[in-house]
Amino acid sequence: MSSPKRAAKAAGRTTNSAAKTARRPAPMRPSAKPRVELVDGVSADAKRLAEAIERGIVDGRLDLLSTEALQKLMAAACRVYAARLDAGDQIMPVAKNSISATDVMVTASGLLKAADLAVFELGMWQSWTGR
Repeated sequence: MSSPKRAAKAAGRTTNSAAKTARRPAPMRPSAKPRVELVDGVSADAKRLAEAIERGIVDGRLDLLSTEALQKLMAAACRVYAARLDAGDQIMPVAKNSISATDVMVTASGLLKAADLAVFELGMWQSWTGR
């Protein structure tokens, strides 16, 4: 072994400088041949579900989704949005002016709380990443 970094790496350890420069693994890229029928089917299902949820809100049926179902949907939406940004997509999570500022603030606050994060940490992350 020619260097302490190489020796540490071979032993499965990282040095302080190596740990500082460690990065997340590259996100998985979609395959070269996407399965269009599956994507179209899932997208169509998601649109139908969104419409049913919107109708439920208008009708005052806020129990249309169980808490568990709502949490699973929110988690999946967050994961796919983050993965698409990591893959290079330049998209917004919702269409501009499609939801109220209050809805955004309430949801963002809930997401931060669920991840045990503070607004300060969000601000620091934004300044580091430029997002």
